[in-house]
Amino acid sequence: MDLLDAEHASSFSKTFGVPAGALTDSAMYRVTKRCADIVIATLSLLILWPVFLVIMAFIYAEDRGPMLYRQIRVGRYGKDLPFYKFRSMRIDADKLKAELLHKSDAHGAAFKMKNDPRVTKVGRIIRKLSLDELPQLLMVLGGQMSVIGPRPHLPSEVETYRPDQRIRLEVKPGLICLREVRGRSHLSFEEWLKTDVEYVQNRSLWLDLKIFCLAIPAVLKGVGAY
Repeated sequence: MDLLDAEHASSFSKTFGVPAGALTDSAMYRVTKRCADIVIATLSLLILWPVFLVIMAFIYAEDRGPMLYRQIRVGRYGKDLPFYKFRSMRIDADKLKAELLHKSDAHGAAFKMKNDPRVTKVGRIIRKLSLDELPQLLMVLGGQMSVIGPRPHLPSEVETYRPDQRIRLEVKPGLICLREVRGRSHLSFEEWLKTDVEYVQNRSLWLDLKIFCLAIPAVLKGVGAY
């Protein structure tokens, strides 16, 4: 852990009451995980760049709107994380959210709708295949995210955490998480947090590899994706 990370970890520990000892990973784990992130993200971007172009072209052709969607999520140590996805909803989706909150299919603080009217035609396809998440490969390459880790939540969702659930913020958010192989959106928000805490408490290279291998068929099948 470098000096800046150590300062952030100390501040996080004091702010959220997470024991400082829980914030330490072995040097081997940190280096290997980071190298794996760089290799996987780089290879994926080299292979998938034509897919990026096709998706962006279809998004723009549908409504002439922005191709990327930017949102602030909560990253490691509770810091703001500029979060990017391919835009899968109408341009005015955020304004319409308040009118749809009572129709959420998710249990808890998260908002999810199986038939969200804000989702575009292109959006339904890329969401089903999880292609809307591809821009986050650039965030993995840049070090803001990891391939494996808890998905980053909205500030409003983080505010609902119990003290014991805040430990999920001690690791980098991930592109793929344990929830991906446990039912995704079929799980309640409380169950999301439970799987995230389980991952953080048991994180290892072996667990990361297991999640990565199990997530591939889960994503291809589109289980719980909407």
